[in-house]
This record gives sequence, structure tokens and C-alpha cells, in this order.
Amino acid sequence: MLEVKGLTKRFGDRTALDDVTFTVGQREVFGYLGPNGSGKTTTMRLLMGLLKPTSGEALVFGQRAGDSSDVRRRVGVLLETDGLYPRLSAYDNLDYFGRLYGVHELDTRISQLLDFAGLADRKNDSVGTFSRGMRRKLGLVRALLHSPDMLLLDEPSAGLDPESQKMVRDLILSLSEQAGLTVFLSSHDLDEVQRLCGRVAVLQKGKLRVCDTLKALQSPAQPNQVELILSDHSKSADAAAVLTKLEAVAEVSAVDKTLRVSMKDGKGFARITAALEEAGITVEEMRRSRRSLEDVYLDIVRQEASDE
Repeated sequence: MLEVKGLTKRFGDRTALDDVTFTVGQREVFGYLGPNGSGKTTTMRLLMGLLKPTSGEALVFGQRAGDSSDVRRRVGVLLETDGLYPRLSAYDNLDYFGRLYGVHELDTRISQLLDFAGLADRKNDSVGTFSRGMRRKLGLVRALLHSPDMLLLDEPSAGLDPESQKMVRDLILSLSEQAGLTVFLSSHDLDEVQRLCGRVAVLQKGKLRVCDTLKALQSPAQPNQVELILSDHSKSADAAAVLTKLEAVAEVSAVDKTLRVSMKDGKGFARITAALEEAGITVEEMRRSRRSLEDVYLDIVRQEASDE
């Protein structure tokens, strides 16, 4: 669906993108991460054909977006600014864009999408009265209006409160699972990406540092470490005291409501639960410790800083 090969973009002496290569498959939700100034927005503009690459190419459905109106018709875009007209109603905004795209049976299509996004009861209200979350949802609806095969989303949850963030996340998941759309998601929100994406790429100073599945990136940080979730979280301190007395245990630390237990040699995990049960402390769950996406991301950024 999307193929980026050796993509490079320079603005004078500044290199915004440096030999970036990755692919995005059909029905995939792909996360594109990086700090400010890393080249994410430049990538989005190159994908949309708004910029021309210095070298390399970005192919959408096997074609350059800037060279094909057919490609542009098959792609829905939501940038950080939603591009809606605040004085028009939700319905009139969609009607205007629908006419530009030549959408057939436009009234029916608008009604379906407003209902899908939970905005049907506000269709006649001016967009200027909408909350930020509602505007983002309407922006997503606008991107979907012409029935695209792919969505390019730039910070869809930027600046939203937690409830609105969940509204947008749920909508993106529905689009991928129910409508079968491919989604390219550029975001700073690591939690959002971890919830939505199967694969992620991390961009740092214009260079692609990693591109892999979340499962691979979140491989166990330490093979001799496990995480415990207790039935009674108030007993975390008591559990830690019990475990530090075990000869096989090297270290115990508390993170939120989870206990992380490091073993000296990777053995004796069964002894952990037995010792806690003897102390009257019930273990609800024990699992291998895995790195969060935040851990992976920060490792990459810190490694770059260390290399410099």
C-alpha cells in the first residue's frame, strides 16, 4: 500500500530526511514516531505529493501521489490542523468537501458517517461550537468522506483531553477493523501508538533508527526478571520484604501497582509465588517483564545523544 525507498529531502544545507526506507501493508495501522524536528511532517508532505523529494521516492499504491489524481482520491488525510470551516455546520462542511470530491449519494454518505462518529445530533451546529475532540472526529469523518483506501493521520489526538483521546482511538480502531483501511499514524503519543499499531518506525534527526513490530521491539528487557500483580495492592511493601529475603532474588522494585523481581540466575520463579502464599499474599498475575514502547523510544533517543 505504501512504499518509501531511500527518501531524502534537503532544504538548502539542512537535511530533513536522510535515506528513509520502509513499507506499510494493507489493513495495517503503522506508527511513525519521532521528536519535534525529526522529519515526520516532511514525510507526510512527501507522501501526499505536496513536496518533491531530493532523492528516493514515496509510492502510494505503487504510484507517486503528486503525479496521480487517482492516488489522491484513494487517500484520506488529517493533518494537525483539521481544515474545517468554523462558521459552517458539520453537515455543510462535509457537503462542501463531498462536492469537491464528487461523492455519489452525498447526503446518505454524510448521514452514515456522522452517525458512525456519534455526531449525528450535532450535524446542524456550527463547527465553531464544537469541542476539540469533536472537531478531530469530524476531521476524521471528512478524511473518510470519499471512501479512501488509506488514511494519513498527523497527530490525530494532539491537545485532546483523555476522554477525547479515547474517542479518536476507538474511531481509528473501528476504521481499521471494520472498514479495512490502512492507517499511517504520525504521533508523539507513545501510549496511543502502543494501543493502536502493530508495527512502528522511529525517526530521529531525519534518519530511520528502527522499524519493527511492537512484539519484537518489546522483547523482554531482562530474561531473569518477572512482574507480579498482587490481588491486594496495599501489600506491595510486605511482598517486597518477603521476596528480598529469598536467596535466588537479586532485586525487588515497585512500579505503580506492579512488583518487578530480578532473579540471580533465571531459576526459582516458582519459589516466588510459594513464599508469598506462605506469607498470606495472593499473586493475581505473574509475567515476564517486557519493555514498554516508551522504554524502546527513549533508548533510541538516548543512544543518539550518546553517539553525538
